Amino acid sequence: MVCALAASVCFGTATVWQAVATRAVVDGGGGDTALLLRALRQWRYLAGLLLDGLGFVFQVLALRAVPIYAVGAALAASLAVTAVVAARMLRVRLSRVEWGAVGVVCAGLGMLALASGAEGSRGGSEILRWGILCAALCVLLLGSLAGRLPERGRAPLLGLGAGFGFGVVEVGVRLIDSLRVPALLTNPSVYALLLGGAAAFLLLTSAIQRGSVTSATAGMILGETLAPAAVGILWLGDHTRPGLTWLALLGFAVAVAGALTLARFGEAPEEVAEAVP
Repeated sequence: MVCALAASVCFGTATVWQAVATRAVVDGGGGDTALLLRALRQWRYLAGLLLDGLGFVFQVLALRAVPIYAVGAALAASLAVTAVVAARMLRVRLSRVEWGAVGVVCAGLGMLALASGAEGSRGGSEILRWGILCAALCVLLLGSLAGRLPERGRAPLLGLGAGFGFGVVEVGVRLIDSLRVPALLTNPSVYALLLGGAAAFLLLTSAIQRGSVTSATAGMILGETLAPAAVGILWLGDHTRPGLTWLALLGFAVAVAGALTLARFGEAPEEVAEAVP
């Protein structure tokens, strides 16, 4: 759980920098890939990517030690980190409800830490490996069509797609059972991980630039927590400590509910982004 929380801190802090950089990009057309390329010219976006890379290392370490449901909840809780960073560094004012939500997220993660068992012992079937590759391709297809989606409902759909992409990464990490080059090249999970992560970043960039941040982030939270947790429990053998299943369920629900309350911190508020040079 320590690695999962470290990943949450990295991702939560990176969100602030990436959001400020993305809002500073002028939409000059050319689709979402062009939008991403323009964002990459901003140093804050690059700094955020470096933090994302460090967070991914912590995420991999966490996924090799604790169940997917615990890691997923911790990653969703990165919004609590974003809220605190925005409040302290960018002088964003949090309401009492939002400060309460930060406390709720921490309480939920504490319950998960107490209840989580070791990662599941099942390695996953070949069908599951090919299945998540197909899921990654579907997310990538959604990313390529993002600019053509109808305005109404675009943000939550893009956010949900980004969440599924990040979920593919979580499951893909668990399905890599050998780090030898020949085994990596023939494992569909490796390609699913790469495609899912790239598509998720593309969708998230499009969502926070073009739609409602709150609804997009809420969709992302649901996509990256519920589906991967179900896969971990049903197919990979994730479990809780004996007699503490109820506490894990409660902690998961509490942490995700708190994160949903903080969904507007999927990016920094627009007025803050404009105020930062």
